[in-house]
Amino acid sequence: MKNRLIIIILLLAVLSACKNVSDEKQQLNNVITTDITNFWNAYDQIIKTQDSVLQYKCLDSLYFKKGTVGLEGIRQVRNYTARDYIDAINSYPKFWNSIRKNTLEATNCGTQLQDGIEKLKTIYPQLQPAKIYFSIGAFRTPGTIIDSLVLIGSELAMADANTETSEFPESLAHLKTYFSTNPFKNLVFLNVHEFVHTQQKQSVYNLLSSAIYEGVAEFVTVKALNQPSPNPQIEFGKKNAKRIREVFEDEMFYVANFGKWLNSNDTNEFGMRDLGYYVGYQICENYYNQADDKQAAIKTMIELDYENESEIEEFIKKSDYFSMPLEELEQNFESKRPTVIGIEQFENKSQNVNPKIKAITIRFSEALDGYRTSVDLGELGRDAFPKGTLNGRKWEKDNRSWTIPVELEPNKTYQIFITNNFRTPDNRPLKPYLIEFKTKDR
Repeated sequence: MKNRLIIIILLLAVLSACKNVSDEKQQLNNVITTDITNFWNAYDQIIKTQDSVLQYKCLDSLYFKKGTVGLEGIRQVRNYTARDYIDAINSYPKFWNSIRKNTLEATNCGTQLQDGIEKLKTIYPQLQPAKIYFSIGAFRTPGTIIDSLVLIGSELAMADANTETSEFPESLAHLKTYFSTNPFKNLVFLNVHEFVHTQQKQSVYNLLSSAIYEGVAEFVTVKALNQPSPNPQIEFGKKNAKRIREVFEDEMFYVANFGKWLNSNDTNEFGMRDLGYYVGYQICENYYNQADDKQAAIKTMIELDYENESEIEEFIKKSDYFSMPLEELEQNFESKRPTVIGIEQFENKSQNVNPKIKAITIRFSEALDGYRTSVDLGELGRDAFPKGTLNGRKWEKDNRSWTIPVELEPNKTYQIFITNNFRTPDNRPLKPYLIEFKTKDR
């Protein structure tokens, strides 16, 4: 009986050890790095020839066609074309030579990444699994997601302060700053940040929601790993918190200002890109600090429904980040927008417009930027839009009037939709305005 018990205990120990090995293999199997090996195989063949046809053929056969769903995903999300890759390979040989060794270390990162994910699970037990794919892109993202896949752009995410950037044009100058933060050393942080995104509901396309979406991932990662964010936007934001909030409050309803705050090199007064990350981070930190149940606060952040306006508004209200309620900020925004104040040739909604009119001049409440010349169709569609030449559209010298040539028919209803594509020099969008009129018989 005693011997039988010993045998059972030994069997259980062996089974447990096998399970642990199996679990570890499964965890590491969730980190896929074959795209990196394939890229360098393709790269080595591409640089051997100046024949562009052969270069494209090597890229396609050795990289694209052998690629994982992760490579397919990152190409889709960032719109990478074959030309993007070939141009990057031919233009920056020093860069590629300097980054190669780091990217090949991806095969050794599985355990570290899994440790980070386990820490995330301790503060968010509802964590759903996701696979992590290391690929090589063409300078548009260090990390992103598609569905439940984490997609790492290794040519950026695995760079460091020694990565060669001397060949980069001005359009890639921001990468010099990014590389100086040693992103390779912060690979776990980036991965957990993107892993959080796989758990979130899809954001909607407005600046505030997008900032919160990114801020959630950044803040939750800080809490999970118990370390400060390595991204300079957070520290910079805290040092310039008051002014950043003031400017964001003034600009967050302008769709055209999106690039000043997120994922773009559009210039702003701070000289620091992606400060929307800080705004979202600070909103989340404020919300977390006021919450009695911290784990419930993390759950609320991750599971925010961005299509539910009342839920987002309640979250923002509890964060107490803004200087006044959102509705008041929006009212302030609306009060500053320019408007259409009239039409020179007739009153809007007129039913007896002379069909012999050859031009329509639209007057604005203030000077606009003076270079936009496109309008949209109204609900009645293209048939109700006046015929006329695009070349004849012109701004008056004061930029407060804009004229478009028209060819009108008798007894017909017309529509011209003046959209918020029209803006002031400081980027305030016009309030949309529908011009509608009917011509008389003759």
